[in-house]
Amino acid sequence: MQLTGTIKSIGETQSFGEKGFRKRELVLTTDDQYPQDILIEFVQDKCDVLNKYSVNQSVEVGFNVRGREWTNPKGEVKYFNSIQGWRIKEMGAEEGSVSDLNKHDVAKIEEADDLPF
Repeated sequence: MQLTGTIKSIGETQSFGEKGFRKRELVLTTDDQYPQDILIEFVQDKCDVLNKYSVNQSVEVGFNVRGREWTNPKGEVKYFNSIQGWRIKEMGAEEGSVSDLNKHDVAKIEEADDLPF
């Protein structure tokens, strides 16, 4: 899946837990008739691909929708969805500037992904 739009904000890299899980959030304003502000997470080594982008740039973001079940300490089951970016490129940029997530990266993310979000 992919979205195109303008970068509204790019957050700082956050680290969680002993395993060193990292996450960085990007807010993209879509180019739709009714623009939406969409929060997209970049995790682990994909946090660094956002370093070369800035607010107000037009980009295309490749992403996956992720869902998970979590049981809180009271025993209540909760469900969470997230949008995880795996590719970003500036609109009009050559294909060589794309950063793709490979299978090894997916395995590392799933191994470290023990947070309820």
